[in-house]
Formats: sequence, structure tokens, C-alpha cells
Amino acid sequence: MTSATSPAPSPVPSSALPAAVRRGYGLGSVATGAFGTVPGLLLLPYLTDRIGVSAALACVIVFAPKAWDVVLNPVAGRISDRSQHPDGKRRPFLIRAGLLLAACFALLFLGPTSPPWAGAAWVAVAYLACATAYSFFQVPYVAMPAEITDDYDERTRLMTWRVAILALAILVSGGLSPVIREAFGPVWGYRAVGFFVAALIALGAWGAWHGTKRARVVAGAVTSTSFGDQLRLIRSDRPFRLLLTTFVLQALATGAMLAGVDYVARWVLGAPSAASLLFVCFVAPALVVTPLWQRYGTARDKKRGYLLASFLLGGGALALVLSRSMPAGVVYLCVAVVGVGYAGAQMFPMAMLPDVASRTGDAQSRVGLYTGVWTAGETLGLALGPAVYAVVLALGGYVSSTGTVAVQPDSAVTAIALGFSLVPAALVAISLLALRGYRLEGSR
Repeated sequence: MTSATSPAPSPVPSSALPAAVRRGYGLGSVATGAFGTVPGLLLLPYLTDRIGVSAALACVIVFAPKAWDVVLNPVAGRISDRSQHPDGKRRPFLIRAGLLLAACFALLFLGPTSPPWAGAAWVAVAYLACATAYSFFQVPYVAMPAEITDDYDERTRLMTWRVAILALAILVSGGLSPVIREAFGPVWGYRAVGFFVAALIALGAWGAWHGTKRARVVAGAVTSTSFGDQLRLIRSDRPFRLLLTTFVLQALATGAMLAGVDYVARWVLGAPSAASLLFVCFVAPALVVTPLWQRYGTARDKKRGYLLASFLLGGGALALVLSRSMPAGVVYLCVAVVGVGYAGAQMFPMAMLPDVASRTGDAQSRVGLYTGVWTAGETLGLALGPAVYAVVLALGGYVSSTGTVAVQPDSAVTAIALGFSLVPAALVAISLLALRGYRLEGSR
């Protein structure tokens, strides 16, 4: 396959997906939203402020399992591409890997907290197990839209459900987890969060598996092309490469902001409980604006909508450079603007990926591999976000602790604010250079 960009027309026009299938598919976002959010929000504070691990070592622990996923995701895509299970080549992975992920996440915060090396080792191993299970859930899940519908606009509608439920899942998991942590105290707080998120993951995995059982599958033949050849072909696909670059950089930006929420609440706003409110401001707008983004994309084009959403995402982050001198209400407002942009910056690329991956007949047999590369990039971005934020904390001289409140130097508080604002804004700005060059003939 080359970078030829004409989508292959469907021989028979597709009918709209049943609403039950849209809702069922969207429920998978309960699992992806919970797992994608809570570790990015609380794992770094757990390591630095509960176990007492240095910010530099915490950076490695948070990043290493996700780096493993970067390698594993294309393999998971290849395996699901070649599956011949009677229930479909993607669906069986949803229930099996999803329940395994839930079990592993329940163990994540159950390890020792002292000595620090033992706690760090437990988290590293448990998080690696989580990342492995998540790879085999996420890749088949994200690959499904290209196979259950071949309609350009129907994929946007499908992603509207997915992103709306994703926003709700992020809101519930990310908003309640800090509350649960504070309610149960320093010993059981994080453990209670682990059980809570594990239950959400299990619910989402079962919902996606059960809800898509009636989905019609537009399947391609199993390819005989070697794995290495397929990766080289995908790498030469310019539209895919540019779209992936944009999405990864923005995942890195949002990952850094998520990692900073707990620190900004504690040291910039002066109220640890503000973490939940910051999170609500970040996610709640998506519940309202996602249908509006869908209408905009249908009327104007997905790329144009993605550009507008990216400007709001980056602009809101840039305004937060002044967060140390802003009233708290203005900080919340800027975070809400980021949330409006984030909703579109999630929905549009997710709707554009199936258009790219399935636009030629031979690509139908490699949708899982495309998705594996895509989710590997997303995983890398979301993993690098907290890692980059941890590096910024280390450069600012952040003082780790074991449950007590340490006094932070002014340089550390400045680092907390800039890692939450200037760093993600710069990343979004760079991502726009790639998005401007994206072209897909046949799209509006």
C-alpha cells in the first residue's frame, strides 16, 4: 500500500448502525476512560507523596510499562487481524482482556508502601501487567469501527457515542477517585480507588462485548503479507502518519495536564479537594459539546473541526501560564475551555482513523495493525505526558514525601504551573504543523 488517498467506494451503501450497537460499542470507553485517566491522575502522586519515591524514579516507573505497550500494540493488532474465532476476531478479546485488566488494576495499589523500593517494585510489576492486558483490549476495540460500518459519516456518529461515554467515564473515574482517596484516608484511600476503577473497567469490558454482538462485520481476507512489510507500508502512508503524529502530540499534552491536576490543586490553588473540581471542569464540557462537534464535522468536515478543537485545547492551556496569579474561578474557566477542545480533539481523530485505515480494499485485512500502531502511539503519548511532567517537577526541585506535607520551594511550584500550562500548549502548537498537512481525498 502506498499513500494513495482515494477511499474505495462501498459496493452496497451501508445502512445506519442500530442505536443499540452504537451504545454498546461506546460502553467500551468506560474501560478505556477509567484506565487511561486514573493512573495518569493519581499514580505519580502515589509514588512521590505516599511511597516516597523520587520524581525521577517515579518518571521511569510510570513510563516503562507504557513503553512496553508501544511494542506490544502492533503485535496485538496483528494477532486480532488473524483471529478466526466464531464470535468474531475482535469481540472475544474485549471480554477476556478486559476482565484481566480489571483484576490487575485491583492489585495496583495493594502492595507495600515501605520500604520505598518494595512499593516501587510492586507498582512497576502490577502496572506492567495492566499495560499488557490493556493492549489486548484496546487494540481490538479501536479497530472495530472500520469493520462494523464503511460509511464516512456513520463513523462520526459512532465516535460521538464513544466520546460522550468516554467523557462520562473520565468524569466519574477521575472526579470520584480523589474523593474516594481522601474519604478512606492515607492507608486505604488508594486501595479503595483500585477496587473502584477495577469495577468500572469490568463493567465497560462486558458492556462492549455484549452490546456489539449484533454488529454487522465488514471483514477483509486475512493478509499473507509479512508483519515487517505491513509496518513499512503503514509507515509510508502519509495521511496516516500525519494524523498519528498530531494525535500522539496531543495525547502527550493532555497526559501532562492530567498528571498535574493533583499538584495544581494542592500547591497552586491551595486546596487538595480542588482536584475533583478541576477534573470536572476538564471533562464535563464534553458531555455537552460532543454532539455539537459531531454536527460541525458532518456539516463542515472532520479536519476543520479537529483544527478548531486543537486551537481551543492549546489556547486554554496557554492561558493557564498565569494560573499562580489568577483567581481560582478563572483557572477553572480556562480548564473548561481546554475541556471543550479536548472533546473535539478526541472525537475527530477517532472518526478519521477508520477512514484512513479502510480506504482501500487490501487495507481491510490490516485494520488491526493500523489500529495497533495508532494505539501504540496514543499509549506512548499518554505515558510520556506524566513522565514529562515528572521531569519538570524534578527540574523544579520538587520534594517527595511519605504521606506528610513537605514544604515546596518556589521553583517547584513554578514548575507545577508551567508543566500544566506552557508545556502542553507548546505540544499542541507543534501538532498543528502535522495536522495542516493532512489530506484525504474523498473527504469533505
